[in-house]
Amino acid sequence: MPSISIVGIGRVGGALAIALSRSGFAIDILIHRDPSTARAIQPHLSPNVKLATLDAVDRLASDVVLITTTDPDIRSTALGLADKIRPNATILHTSGSLSSEVLADLRTGDRRIGSLHPLVSISDPITGADKFAGVYFCVEGDAEAVTTARSIAEALGGRTFSIAPEHKALYHAAAVTSAGHIVALIDLAISMLAETGVDRDTAKEVLLPLVRSTVSNLETQSPAEALTGSFARADEAAIERHLKSFKGPLADRVRAVYLLLGEHSLDLAESNGVDPAAVERIRESISIAKRKSGC
Repeated sequence: MPSISIVGIGRVGGALAIALSRSGFAIDILIHRDPSTARAIQPHLSPNVKLATLDAVDRLASDVVLITTTDPDIRSTALGLADKIRPNATILHTSGSLSSEVLADLRTGDRRIGSLHPLVSISDPITGADKFAGVYFCVEGDAEAVTTARSIAEALGGRTFSIAPEHKALYHAAAVTSAGHIVALIDLAISMLAETGVDRDTAKEVLLPLVRSTVSNLETQSPAEALTGSFARADEAAIERHLKSFKGPLADRVRAVYLLLGEHSLDLAESNGVDPAAVERIRESISIAKRKSGC
């Protein structure tokens, strides 16, 4: 297996360091800005892994260099590495929204550049190390870099797919919508339920089994088939009651989110064979409600 150095030891970089080490990769150097995360994960790595700042490293002899910094730091980090990386190394970054071309300054000699983005939510590096198995990694870049990225993902138990570099931002927006926005949406639902007098911790506990059952349905059904609730049934009276119930400091935000998602839910319901006349009446009601609320 190729030797690897990782630049940027945060949640993703730290999780990858642990997971790669467990999978038999030789981890040479963890390059950090703040040593706290690197030191926290060090007990989970082989004892010969070095910790260093970028300025303290003269040369990286690793076969693969993973840049796992935040997106705004990737290009400047790449420039700082330009004279340190071996001439035939593969350099991969883990950004979801940036293509491999952000590393173009490193494409000299026999170097290959690419990106390797794991589609998984990692909230801390130690527990995150167990989350790569079974997930998808989006890979793109130079042909040999893509081959290397695929081999790394597969060694972690993951699966891979590729997209054109110019579509990375849209791909990442889809990922954010399916994960980050879901968290925001559930938090909003918790706030709504809390307005009924249920405390927030209980509200979360009550809603999560519903969320899990929905995700479970999506594993075996299309989105249209998995859709449940008032919009799935085109229940005009229930939707009207919902709209009248929105009060309190978050009412405008709740109404805007409800109406926008409701429109798309109607599209799904219609494709699933719900009464088209009822769907059109609800669409008109939503259009009126949006105009009134300025959505």
